[in-house]
Amino acid sequence: MSQPRKRSWRDVVDLTGENSDHEPPSQTRRLHYATSTSIPTPTLTLEPDSVDLTQEDDGPIRELYGTFDGKIVGIRYYNGRVSPGELVLCIREPQNKFDSNAIRIDNVMGQQVGHLPRKVVTKLAPYVDRGDLVIEGQLTGEKGFYDCPAKLSFYGPSDATQRATIEANLKKDKLVKATQLKQTKKDAEARRRIQDLRNGGSTAGVGEAVVIEDEPTVTLVSLLSNSEAVDFRADKDAIKTLALSEEQLAQMPQAAQPPQLSATLLPYQLQALAWMTAKEHPSLPNTDKDDAVQLWRRHPNKLYWNIATDFYTKIPPQLLSGGILADDMGLGKTLETISLIVTGGPGSTLIVAPVSVMSNWEQQIQRHVRKENQPSTIIYHVGKKLTAKELLEYDVVITSYGKLTSDSILTSDKVEWRRVVLDEGHTIRNSKTKVAMAAYKLQAKSRWVLTGTPIINHVKDLQSLVRFLGIRGGIEQPDIFNSVITRRLGDSDRVGEALLQNLMQDVCLRRRKDMKFVDLKLPEKKEFVQRIPFYPEEKQKYDALLAEAKGALEQFQARENVQTGGRFTNVLERLLRLRQVCNHWTLCKSRVEDLMRLLEDEDVVELTPKNTALLQEALRLYIESQEDCAICYDTPAAPVITHCKHVFCRGCITRAIQIQHKCPMCRNQLEEDHLLEPAPEEGEADVNFDGETQSSKTEAITQIIKAVTNKRGSKVIVFSQWTSFLTVVQAQLEAKGIKFTRIDGSMNIAKRDQAIAALDNDDETRVMLASLSVCSVGLNLVSADTVILSDSWWAPAIEDQAIDRVHRLGQTRETTVFRLVMEGSVEDRVLDIQRDKRELVSKAFHEKGENKKKAKETRLADLQKLLG
Repeated sequence: MSQPRKRSWRDVVDLTGENSDHEPPSQTRRLHYATSTSIPTPTLTLEPDSVDLTQEDDGPIRELYGTFDGKIVGIRYYNGRVSPGELVLCIREPQNKFDSNAIRIDNVMGQQVGHLPRKVVTKLAPYVDRGDLVIEGQLTGEKGFYDCPAKLSFYGPSDATQRATIEANLKKDKLVKATQLKQTKKDAEARRRIQDLRNGGSTAGVGEAVVIEDEPTVTLVSLLSNSEAVDFRADKDAIKTLALSEEQLAQMPQAAQPPQLSATLLPYQLQALAWMTAKEHPSLPNTDKDDAVQLWRRHPNKLYWNIATDFYTKIPPQLLSGGILADDMGLGKTLETISLIVTGGPGSTLIVAPVSVMSNWEQQIQRHVRKENQPSTIIYHVGKKLTAKELLEYDVVITSYGKLTSDSILTSDKVEWRRVVLDEGHTIRNSKTKVAMAAYKLQAKSRWVLTGTPIINHVKDLQSLVRFLGIRGGIEQPDIFNSVITRRLGDSDRVGEALLQNLMQDVCLRRRKDMKFVDLKLPEKKEFVQRIPFYPEEKQKYDALLAEAKGALEQFQARENVQTGGRFTNVLERLLRLRQVCNHWTLCKSRVEDLMRLLEDEDVVELTPKNTALLQEALRLYIESQEDCAICYDTPAAPVITHCKHVFCRGCITRAIQIQHKCPMCRNQLEEDHLLEPAPEEGEADVNFDGETQSSKTEAITQIIKAVTNKRGSKVIVFSQWTSFLTVVQAQLEAKGIKFTRIDGSMNIAKRDQAIAALDNDDETRVMLASLSVCSVGLNLVSADTVILSDSWWAPAIEDQAIDRVHRLGQTRETTVFRLVMEGSVEDRVLDIQRDKRELVSKAFHEKGENKKKAKETRLADLQKLLG
């Protein structure tokens, strides 16, 4: 089954390198060309949290097809330094004026080494251009005057039909030997069988609610117990894994209490200040006996050696200044960072934060820094425009991710910040987004990422973060990161695990609330999974939707040539309905089908009464999906949808209309009377709530709420990712006379503050209905002591953040968490996916985790698991 192609381009300015068969190089502007296969993303995503919310689809699982022993030529024209064993980048150059098939070779520092020979690239280029192969290179000998020996590894799709075709062509072109193809295929099939065994079965149980407990674990230390070191090359030194245990973290040095602060830092916070101060002034290892620093070691011959890429250099490499502060939510990352700012010397600090927490930074500075030591601070957001000189007059500039993307002054070469701090830094986890690109452009001496969730879905999340930090040596490049870490993790390669741990333990500090030395003295938190049986009529609806979803998946898999995302979108849409029916059948009435029918056929929708209602329904789906405004790249304030089906903040799109009278996304003519607001909330609560229309899950929620509110002073937060379900629960609370407050993405900051104030200060307000994503960032909800997770999010980090809004500093009562799961449903399997993602985080930080590494899963593989 062939796959559609998706090509990404990026500009690289360098000398055009030619091999010995080409003309000498000349100065020109060239393109770095890469190919990958993927399923196109539709304009309107009806599934708000598909299996991977944050990263682009990687395409099919790729397997090693074989290797080709060749050489790099034309190297006399270039100065790129390379050494035997070093990884190199193979970059397709379709616009090379001397050879349209050219494949350039760079070292991991981006310096050109040469080209592959003309005869080789004539055969290889079509495979790359079709997306059939990804090529990785490694030097196998010393660099000579004319050429350098190298091994090329070919990775292709695991689909049997595609593989057979590509294999036949590779054999015909004499790029890979038949025996090698047979062996790599045999190895791949063996790996798949092992992975199938590891993934077999759901861990779903039956019966009463049970406490979630850590599973038995085997750490990397025990995995490597038979070996003192992991040998990357037999003739070179080795890296020792530096697993920072809780005991080692507890023994980290403490800084002195900063006299500039009115707040007294806790011991672990003083440790963080000492660590952050040191990381702003890193130093390279002096001898070959010293540990690696940012993956650099000193070789006995005095060269600097990057242990991830085997790159050697005489020139001392530049180290990044800064790091990732990944303490658990609620441990005080904001205060720790303020401490660094007031003790770290002169200069301007830029803090980039979600809109909802910008004012919190200003308030925390005013609250915790003595009056005489207060840094000059400005919130630089909508409506403000300053010059570079004016910005640098402030000690602290607080801005939003949207402003960072839209205001070129912030990323100008004229502005060099003393330090840049990304709060909720996982916002840039997708390196191809505009907000990530803007963050990379920032000029700063030191760079910091603050996040309690450095990995949300995929280890690729980390690649974007370390790229922002400015690490050098090759690991900052996606291709190299994938080769030395991502793929090795997928193959359960202990070298990949050791590299990842060594990197993160060097540039990242992570402490958990449950560590004894942290000693927050928080009351206990107990988590329960409450498995709920379907009523017979609910099970009938669920089974019908399950059969429909399986049918859609089978149709998608059976297609020989996928040219559009429509079929795959159908699978996701049915999965959405399947999950929604677990909450309440009214969530998946025919509205999605009607909406799809409308939006598939029309670029601009005529605003008839019926179409207006459907567009308003589309806007509600966008709000539920937590889609960003396409102009400011932040959660829409006063969200509106246009007649051309795009969602913006009202303020953002109004200004755009005044300037150009066109939609910034599709260039259709646009006026203010083409904007629609969400339909009133009352429009959804049209169900007669009696015994037949209540769902098993809503009954479980109300039972828990009744039990909680019987305890004096106890309050409960009900989280859901769907505001429409919150409306269903809301109607039932109203019918039972239970006073509540509510917070969701359709509310502005003032209304959110009012809702939190009601929870904090009104004794009669015992319940808050809350959107999961809105409450996972920057809120303090310690007035409650019970959490109900109505439905599960694919990425457990989002749920963890929401729970930690309740279980954090300031909480005085035991916290109880209920995860509601319908028995024998897709929700049980979501827990399995969450477990996989938690394991990935454990590997990065050498925390407790399962010994087995489950297979790398694409979105399609996850769907097969969910619907199996």
